Amino acid sequence: MKAVCELKEQSRVIGQDVESPACDQVLDYGAVLQDDVVRGRLYGPKGAPLIVIPGGISASRFVADGRDGREGSGGWWCEIVRPGGPVDLTRFQVLGVDLAPGPDHCETRITITTEDQARRLTRLLEHLGVERVHSLIGMSYGGMVAMQFAALFPMRMGKLCIFGAAHRPWPFAVGLRGIGRRIIEEMARLGDAKKGLELARALAMTTYRSPEEFADRFEARPDGQTPPRFDVGEYLDARGRAYPDIMPVNRFLALSESIDLHRIDASRITCPTTLIAVSSDQLAPVSEMQAFKDALGGPARLHVFDSIYGHDSFLKSTEHLAPILEAFCEEAARRPVHAA
Repeated sequence: MKAVCELKEQSRVIGQDVESPACDQVLDYGAVLQDDVVRGRLYGPKGAPLIVIPGGISASRFVADGRDGREGSGGWWCEIVRPGGPVDLTRFQVLGVDLAPGPDHCETRITITTEDQARRLTRLLEHLGVERVHSLIGMSYGGMVAMQFAALFPMRMGKLCIFGAAHRPWPFAVGLRGIGRRIIEEMARLGDAKKGLELARALAMTTYRSPEEFADRFEARPDGQTPPRFDVGEYLDARGRAYPDIMPVNRFLALSESIDLHRIDASRITCPTTLIAVSSDQLAPVSEMQAFKDALGGPARLHVFDSIYGHDSFLKSTEHLAPILEAFCEEAARRPVHAA
């Protein structure tokens, strides 16, 4: 990924920040996002077919910028979204988006749904004068938001592509996320919510990859110290310690809960839909992606590939994703619709 991102930087990919006017948005569960501004970032030539790309809970609007070395920093999909890439920035305009709650709404915990996120996206598109998008490509939580957008606003949709998200959350994953939130809540009562977030993130990391990847990467032998430490534990601890730098506690709690609240009547999605599943995904297993496909109200196809990277394959398995996304974008480009 580093070489590709450096090549992209040499190509002078420049994003432009855009934002909606501030307004109060009442959420499904009654909370109010006061003076909410929906922030996005545009890449690619103005007037080209517009592809909207919402990412996972740790992603941001910075889809194609260079990384600065920190976990969760910009350019989270720069290997895919680049000039000449699978999502080709010489042919398409791409809109990344910041999902709520943002920095201005993290002082208290709120309950927000994927439908709420889809309505926020609509506010930004209306501000940009976009009546209909060529396509949405959503990963993980962003996929849940994308499918809600397709169901709520079918007249605004071209095509839909979703990786690692189905019409309902997988019970195994709901259980683990619930434990993570309980860890944070218990540690907050002890006065150390940040430590709770670190532990919750470490737990979550065990679900983003596969057991096979962990076995290939770590030996899990004691290091001879007292008390003993293990390489896999050191890795998870490091990922946990890095997370509070990019993720406020209340934002994580809101987005984790939002995943578990996600439900959608898939028959309401009538646009052409491409689903991508990974055989080792512990959070959106192939069986659920197949059930989602079968329930969709429009034409759909499901691509399944093998990878040891599990749910994180959208970041790690470019060789599998590239031909699928190239074909998806090529089909999307044949539909003449309004662009930003």
